[in-house]
Amino acid sequence: MAVGGEQTIVIKKIKKGGGDGHHGGAWKVAYADFVTAMMAFFLLMWLINTTSPEQKRGIADYFAPASVSDSTSGSGGILAGTALGSDGAKAAGTSSVIEELSPQARDPDEGRSTEGAKAAVSEDTSTESLREALKRRDDAAFASAAQSLRQALQDMPELAELSKNIIIDQTPEGLRIQLVDQEGRSMFTEGSSQPNDRAKLLLRAITKVINQLPNRISIYGHTSASPGGAKAEGDWTLSASRADASRRILQSAGVDRDRIYQVAGKATSEPLYPDDPMLPGNRRIAIVLLREAPVLPPSPAL
Repeated sequence: MAVGGEQTIVIKKIKKGGGDGHHGGAWKVAYADFVTAMMAFFLLMWLINTTSPEQKRGIADYFAPASVSDSTSGSGGILAGTALGSDGAKAAGTSSVIEELSPQARDPDEGRSTEGAKAAVSEDTSTESLREALKRRDDAAFASAAQSLRQALQDMPELAELSKNIIIDQTPEGLRIQLVDQEGRSMFTEGSSQPNDRAKLLLRAITKVINQLPNRISIYGHTSASPGGAKAEGDWTLSASRADASRRILQSAGVDRDRIYQVAGKATSEPLYPDDPMLPGNRRIAIVLLREAPVLPPSPAL
């Protein structure tokens, strides 16, 4: 406040910055560049240490200066100072380039042989795929048929006690249904080729399952060895006759005769129990639903 009309004097002091204000924060930028460069350097060293010799050679070849021709003679160009052909007054080269590029110089059968090889590989692949698909289809159909037969044996009281006389399995040949003798429960009278009532009942039950599939059928007869392991001469005739008698019952029960592919007697050559060929279980009839081979396309004429 002014006293006695005198004016108040105000003094304003301006504070200037320090002596280093002329360069501000530029050092921070330089330091950041230095840290970035060091990071890149150590990253490069790490990459060099982790790469294989082959990768290093590949990187070196990538950065190596490219050269069109390694030749130092002539023009050093693509043709290295040679001409395309040997014709003409100033020709000094070779005609191998022209012959190489000429369509007539190539073997006309070369393309055909390559195409033929590709076609053969493709045909083999498609045939194999068809075989696999057909096998999977047969496996599923055989499994369903086996389950149907087992269910039928359980549902019919007259067949329940005979379930132990049937063995069902899948073999490379197909679905095999075997009627085997049990101790005291034979399928045929001893020495006879005619099936008894048990065998006829089982064969008719099997027919219902067989008719669910279109596969062809093979029927095999087997006998057991005689006491002492001897093989009787009549076993071949007896096993074949039993297989044929089973065929007649299957056909009379509704199996189409055109589906019968093979009827054979194997005597004692393939025992079910090789360790004891005299067991009653070796006497049996095997009915096989055959796996169907794929229909192959006709071979092309050469």
